[in-house]
Amino acid sequence: MTKIAFLFPGQGSQKVGMGAELLTGAYANFYKDADSLVAYDLSSLMLEGPEDQLTLTYNAQPALLTTGVLVAKQLADAGIKADFTIGHSLGEYAALVASGVMSFEDAVKIVHKRGVLMNEAVPAGEGTMAAILALDSEQLGAVTEAVSSELGEVVQMANLNCPGQIVISGTKHAVEVACERAKEAGARRALPLNVSGPFHSALMKPAAERLKAALDAIELHEAQIPVIANVTAKPVTRPEEIEKLLVEQLYSPVRFEESIRELLAQGVDTFIECGPGKVLSGLVKKVDRKATTYCIYDEASLQDVLTQAKEWSHV
Repeated sequence: MTKIAFLFPGQGSQKVGMGAELLTGAYANFYKDADSLVAYDLSSLMLEGPEDQLTLTYNAQPALLTTGVLVAKQLADAGIKADFTIGHSLGEYAALVASGVMSFEDAVKIVHKRGVLMNEAVPAGEGTMAAILALDSEQLGAVTEAVSSELGEVVQMANLNCPGQIVISGTKHAVEVACERAKEAGARRALPLNVSGPFHSALMKPAAERLKAALDAIELHEAQIPVIANVTAKPVTRPEEIEKLLVEQLYSPVRFEESIRELLAQGVDTFIECGPGKVLSGLVKKVDRKATTYCIYDEASLQDVLTQAKEWSHV
């Protein structure tokens, strides 16, 4: 029996035109619905750009959430049910919508608020992130600790994505220095990421405190489908635990590699990435080349999955 996980991408996967082909029939106004929730023309940014505005965290977050939920909704309406959901950072909110923990309406508002709070904690351009390739966590941890101590600035491991890829986060200067030191320590490459802040670092703690107040104001439900939490890499279903972990997630590392290993241990063999790009599917393949992955970002990729699904017991 096929066991399925829905995956939802995080910041960096946003792209002008994202999900445009999926806005048909009953879903034609899905993006417009999000506009009314955030009280500005988010759909135009998503479909027409400009890209530099779409990339700003308080725009990218509701944009990615909206596209991810649109894809998951179309899969669910076609009878394809996930056994687990997981999101990468911001994507965890789309996973929670797909699992029935929070409404789409509340999620769009909360991730927009999350983006505003994160930007206020560290204004765009002052912090950044970079992917370090082919350096293990112990070596990279030593580099970030040394740079932080030397400069008196924050830089730390933020996303443990897959074998050979770890993302660091912190002040712009500290990340730049850590990138050079990582290469000196043997990293193959250090790649700046297309994000507007130092996410999953201690610099986000002021935003986390205010995010808790925003989460307290919305209703969270027991998960109908277990969600793999970024902070623990374990399945969660209880609302109070989910809220606590969402607050911690802002300043804690995303344990994505561990999360995928947990899903594999739970018997998941098919991963469906819901939203723009193929980043998460690529990470899954680096964890386990035998895993089956699909990415849904346009009509053709959706139809491919719907065709394959006829062989699954879920439909």
